[in-house]
Amino acid sequence: MSNAVCDSSPLIHLAAIERLYLLRHYYNSITIPPAVWREVVDQGGDREGAKEIKNARAEGWITVVSPNNTELIKALLKDLHEGEAESIALAIELSAAIIILDETEARRRAEQHGLLVIGIIGILLQAKADKKIRSMRAELERLQKSGNFWISKSLHQTILTAAGENKK
Repeated sequence: MSNAVCDSSPLIHLAAIERLYLLRHYYNSITIPPAVWREVVDQGGDREGAKEIKNARAEGWITVVSPNNTELIKALLKDLHEGEAESIALAIELSAAIIILDETEARRRAEQHGLLVIGIIGILLQAKADKKIRSMRAELERLQKSGNFWISKSLHQTILTAAGENKK
């Protein structure tokens, strides 16, 4: 287990499918920047994730830390949302073992900075391999319906193949 920095999308979507506990299972700590807290909790209101993230912070397994590298954040904001930019800067500053991001451009930029990246699909695939979830197909359905998470048909099939659930 290791430390991770997380953006808002994985928090929101894992909460939407009642799988936020997977982060606690796979990582010693989850750190989020203030922009992610604002998006998920302050602006989140009654949406998925707000209550769960508040509870996780109260329990101490999610912490909020401000990144210091404002120049890097400004540079990243040219292409990314505030939460993604702050998450990448924070992961670099904390020497995080991994950063949890879903958006393609944010993942690309994090990798350019030498960060190891995983997304919600990677976490769910690990959970399937570890028998923490039974059906990747069911999780993807829930993600798409409950979480309004977009997955292309080709990626959907690739994920099911990786999980050993491809139709034959």
